[in-house]
Amino acid sequence: MLFIKNARILEGGRESRPQDILVRDGVITAIADNLETPDGATVWEGSSLCVSGGWFDVGVQVCDPGHEHREDIASALAAAAAGGFTAIACFANTSPAIHSKSEVLYVKNKAAAQAVPVELLPIGAISHDCEGKDLAELIDMHHAGAVAFSDGHRAVQDAGLLLRALQYAQTINGLIFNKPHHKTIAAGGQMHEGVISTSLGLKAIPALAEELMVQRDLSLLEYAGGRLHIHLISTAKSVELIRVAKKQGLAVTCSVAAVNLCFTDEKMTGFDSNWKVLPPLRSASDVDALRKGLHDGVIDFICSNHTPWHEEAKNLEFPYADFGMTGLETAFSLCLTHLGKEFSVAELADKFVSGPRKTLGLPVPQIKIGEKANLTVFSPEESWNYSEQRVRSKSKNSPLIGSVLNGRVAGIVNGMQKIAL
Repeated sequence: MLFIKNARILEGGRESRPQDILVRDGVITAIADNLETPDGATVWEGSSLCVSGGWFDVGVQVCDPGHEHREDIASALAAAAAGGFTAIACFANTSPAIHSKSEVLYVKNKAAAQAVPVELLPIGAISHDCEGKDLAELIDMHHAGAVAFSDGHRAVQDAGLLLRALQYAQTINGLIFNKPHHKTIAAGGQMHEGVISTSLGLKAIPALAEELMVQRDLSLLEYAGGRLHIHLISTAKSVELIRVAKKQGLAVTCSVAAVNLCFTDEKMTGFDSNWKVLPPLRSASDVDALRKGLHDGVIDFICSNHTPWHEEAKNLEFPYADFGMTGLETAFSLCLTHLGKEFSVAELADKFVSGPRKTLGLPVPQIKIGEKANLTVFSPEESWNYSEQRVRSKSKNSPLIGSVLNGRVAGIVNGMQKIAL
């Protein structure tokens, strides 16, 4: 039994007055003012507590099976819990890839055995081994529990393959994810193309490498029909292309990484390889456009773009370091710290609660009597230090280690399971 005392309730981008919430046997049984604390209940209380539906992160790289030295399912779920997430959807870039029913079941069963109140939902591969050549077993994976299909961090370069995936997935109303990255245009690029890349003498990734793929994928969707999610956009033109496509009625959604909303390519001047991410940090005008797109609903949700790497992959000369940073533990707090003047706490929380679930066609948790408790409890006005000792991920490739962030997560609840942080 859990008693959450005097917490503001956030739902649908709106905030209600503080109330007490009682959770018994995994179900919300009471919401009212000044409830009497039940005997034997675990009590969560604190100044300025908020409670929202459980946060959901999409596109997590869990690295299990095959690359458990970077991350495994247990450490990914622990990092997710620390970041306030009650569910994550993982990408298929493992070894072997999640490209058949067997790998989907492996991930689901291993996650279910963990004593953490975080659900893991697999995203199956579009192509066999995520190689972008032969279509994977989409229908079998769907029936085994895959919630969508994507080659993850390997953008589908073959337009014909993506076209066939969109057509084939329609038989199960499946959702196709693709990352907009044209590898031949971006070949060898290390950061955003602009004044700073020129001054640093680094080969750059032009915005065109993303925008050309966005336009291509939208054209394929218009031709084939189906459902398409463009994952991790980063440029102003990408926002505008998707805005127009949505107005035309195309079934397209898109997402943005927290770090791309909060920082620009100026972070690259120190050659810290932990800032080397894909999509790269872009210009200030791109960041402004992303925030506007998030505010007016063109961008459907925010994600962490959690990409763990062992030290040997990041502690190198900048051109040789791999792309990616961890983000599960900091995504919401990072947004609250840097976007808190432009978005309310309730609006930001909703981008982590309903946006991802609506995109995937999953039910959105409700904070109502009789509903299963799927909750994130946090204190937006309380700051915390993201020290190395607090890192739950196996990898520590985050430039935010040592930073003070706003919004401390107090705990999460998911049915019968709960954890205080």
